[in-house]
Amino acid sequence: MIRTWARRGGTAARAARARRAFVLVLPGLWVLAVLLWERYAAADGQFLQLLAAAPAIACAGTGRRQCVMLGGLCALLALLPLGSDPGAHALARIGTCCAVLVVVAASYLTAGRRLRLLRELERTKEVATAAQRVLLRPLPARVDGIVVAADHLTADEAATVGGDLYDVMATRHGVRAVIGDVRGHGIGALGTVAAVLGSFREAAHDEPDLGAVLRRLERALQRHLRERARAEHPASGGAEPDNPLSEEFVTVLLVEIDQDGAVRTLNCGHPWPYRLSRQGALPEAPGEPMPPLGLFPLPAELPVVACPPLLPGQAIFLHTDGATDARDAHGTFFPLPRALDDSVRSVRDCRPARVVEGVRTALLRHVGGPLSDDVALLVLCNDRWRVPAQADAAPSARGRVRAGQAE
Repeated sequence: MIRTWARRGGTAARAARARRAFVLVLPGLWVLAVLLWERYAAADGQFLQLLAAAPAIACAGTGRRQCVMLGGLCALLALLPLGSDPGAHALARIGTCCAVLVVVAASYLTAGRRLRLLRELERTKEVATAAQRVLLRPLPARVDGIVVAADHLTADEAATVGGDLYDVMATRHGVRAVIGDVRGHGIGALGTVAAVLGSFREAAHDEPDLGAVLRRLERALQRHLRERARAEHPASGGAEPDNPLSEEFVTVLLVEIDQDGAVRTLNCGHPWPYRLSRQGALPEAPGEPMPPLGLFPLPAELPVVACPPLLPGQAIFLHTDGATDARDAHGTFFPLPRALDDSVRSVRDCRPARVVEGVRTALLRHVGGPLSDDVALLVLCNDRWRVPAQADAAPSARGRVRAGQAE
């Protein structure tokens, strides 16, 4: 993967250098064309006025220093008598020289402002990207014996994080994972994503019961929606809104994996995962999911679903509905089960990163353009292989314990 990125980076760098070289040469070609036209057309200075465009082209493409140098050259060339009568149109040449100098000054100031704005934009993008990566932080490759791989695709090109969320944490209650989908996508959904993920990262460690974790997520979501409603309706004077953002909701799937591989889930309107093994990908649908968070209150008894144990070498694939709802130009939905089968059978061992990369590549190839919704992919593979107990082959005399030390 690193070599692929390096090749792509090298190609992009070469293309950027070629563009810069072309833009650097373009003003010189323009000046040369104007001079040749003036020299052989015998226009007596009529075409020298076109030299004023060269500094503007230089500032737009190569920067301020080239603009000044080329502008001075054009101003000198405008004074040269290139026509058939050297004394004719002297005032026109002087006027052209003045026009070139005015264009140079205006282009210099404009280019300086453009460069300052570009630097500010780059700094703003760096800060925004860092903040979004803190929100949806990169997952470790291994969490308490569970190999983890994840990927996220946004429908908004200006954002690296959208309306999908996921996280995996090792707690004293087992490995706990969450994946969800906020209504909407792009930057507008970041606030809800932050509220849900922040609550999960605290509750996953504090709550011994998976249902209590889900109730903490619901309370955090409702609190976030109330605060948004107050901010969007300041005329209420801080009073409690009657129906704060009633159309906002989040689909959530909670997964808990014990040390022995036992899997428990809670599903609120989210797609069920797939079970991955050497035989392929099989969908798991152990029950009817509850409504998404935010639409209705959670029931008094939460139906925690016990799934089949995750044996060593097996994995579960979690995703958002953006993967199944993606369509190509003909309106055909993305065949996620077939892409999963191809990805699983192409690898011999438990390699979630290869599975995620295969699904991602197949999805982008199928869509062939910008995505209509955010997509989150998450694979959890059990890599806790049992180590057989070693027999004690040493003589019993050497196994005696004296003062806390074995001899």
